[in-house]
Amino acid sequence: MEFITTGEDLRRHYRQASETALRKELLALDGHARGFLERSPFVLIGSSDRNGNADVTPKGDRPGFVAVLDDTRIAIPDRPGNNRLDTWENLIVNPAVGLLFLIPGMNETLRINGIGRITVDAALRERLAVDGKLPVSVLVVDIRAVYMHCAKAFMRSQLWAPQTWPARDSLPTLGQILRDQLAMEETADAVDRRLADAYAKAMW
Repeated sequence: MEFITTGEDLRRHYRQASETALRKELLALDGHARGFLERSPFVLIGSSDRNGNADVTPKGDRPGFVAVLDDTRIAIPDRPGNNRLDTWENLIVNPAVGLLFLIPGMNETLRINGIGRITVDAALRERLAVDGKLPVSVLVVDIRAVYMHCAKAFMRSQLWAPQTWPARDSLPTLGQILRDQLAMEETADAVDRRLADAYAKAMW
């Protein structure tokens, strides 16, 4: 198998990007981007460490959980999780970050690229509290590019079409997966109950 190793070789296999595709990239949030953020309950955050090892993590909350600080800055709260901190540690050494925002049922997505910095600023954490519970920290992203991404990936995958979804009971539970991967002595049901209890106690 041969691999493409130069940008010139890569471009030979693709059509030229359209003028619209090139011009749609903005340097700051406009009204449409702000409206998208107000309605989005979910974002994927891409980062990499100093050696180029990549990571993508999901963040989700009630629609509008990402705060717009101004036209070129947004703030993403970090709720209780597994405390691996892969993405956050990446951003300490390599602050470049890529964000992909989704709205359920909408095939288009919003992309934001920028520079991410982590803060535990008290006022900002208070602003992003849910039911009195503050985020552990907040990711502030200085925007370098913002643009809408077309619908083709979601149309091809039919991601939002319930009739294409596999039956949930045809898939293993996380308890079953962890028991097998980690050779745990607990039963899968016991692991699932423990996870459910942790979810109930530490969602925010």
